[in-house]
Amino acid sequence: MFGYRVPAPDEAMLISGGRRGLGGAPFRVVTGHGKFVLPVFRKVRFLTLSMCESEVTETCVTRQGIALHVRAVIAFKVGNDHESIINAGQRFLSDQDQMSVLTGRIFAGHLRAIIGSMTVEEIVTERQKLAAEVLDTSKTEMAKIGLIVDSLQIQSIDDGDTGYIDAMSAPHKAAIQRQAQIAQAQATQAAVEAEQAAARKQAEYARQTAIVKAEYSAEVDRAQAQAAQAGPLAQAHAQQEVLAAQTELAQRQAKLRQQQLVAEVVKPAEAEAERVRILAAAEAQRMKIQAEAAASYDRVALDRMLIDQLPQIVKEAAGGLAGANVNVLNGADGLGEIAAGLVSQGLTILDSVRHNLNGQDAGDRRPEESKDNGLLQLHGSKERKPNDGPVDVD
Repeated sequence: MFGYRVPAPDEAMLISGGRRGLGGAPFRVVTGHGKFVLPVFRKVRFLTLSMCESEVTETCVTRQGIALHVRAVIAFKVGNDHESIINAGQRFLSDQDQMSVLTGRIFAGHLRAIIGSMTVEEIVTERQKLAAEVLDTSKTEMAKIGLIVDSLQIQSIDDGDTGYIDAMSAPHKAAIQRQAQIAQAQATQAAVEAEQAAARKQAEYARQTAIVKAEYSAEVDRAQAQAAQAGPLAQAHAQQEVLAAQTELAQRQAKLRQQQLVAEVVKPAEAEAERVRILAAAEAQRMKIQAEAAASYDRVALDRMLIDQLPQIVKEAAGGLAGANVNVLNGADGLGEIAAGLVSQGLTILDSVRHNLNGQDAGDRRPEESKDNGLLQLHGSKERKPNDGPVDVD
């Protein structure tokens, strides 16, 4: 439409003429939308808001007095706020290429100042710190001209022919080379070990294969040998079983014969021996009983004979006293004692004869039987009283 103007997304439309802009600016700023502009009465200009680039190549002297060639790249643009657009429009609207030139010069000055306060080691090892300090020191000046810096990159630092940076990096290069050599040696060793391991595995696989083949071959040979020997072995086993059965049958027959012999010979012999033993024992018992009966009969007969002869014995003893001079001091009692003594003597003689006939020794005789067996005791068994008169025997 005639008179309606619209700025691009990365542009700011500056309308001059008519009313003044914000803050007393000589133009009005329009961004992001269109606006009617009266022809002839109003003038329209466009200021770019896109990213711009400026390259700085500067020779700077460090705090150590070593000259360094530094190359840096600055990325900047016009600020999006109206104040920054007004500041940049008033300075660069007629020649917008001057923004890169002026930015490069501003950063070159700050770069020299910052590098002059640092050593080569700090600059080389701390490039990010260098860029941050340059940005901080230039931020105020860039805001005054309506520009903002998005980034600052130090692309290269070169000391020319002085060789300071090379000397500084020599130990690191040596260490890196040493590490590279070590890594290469380790890689070579690992490769050799891998080859050796692979060779060992191949040899082991070949050995196992040979062992398996040998085992298979041996197993086949054993199977063939067993198959060849199966017939004779079966026949031998059958014969062995027959022999075992025959042996067992012979053992059973021998055991049966032994049992028959025991039943036919041993048992009858044992029975006959037992019968003979019983008969012998019975005969011995019978003879013992007869002997005891005979002995008992002899004793009874002897006792009867001794009893029958006792009066004669007493008579003979009394006859021995006929010619003796006997004084009886106590009268009738004295005579009774003499008679009792004679009877007692006769009984003693009778007991002695019995014991002698029974075969007893003199030591087994009773004390009253061993005293004066052949003598006649004239004293009676009764004790004499103190008032009794003496008995004299001449």
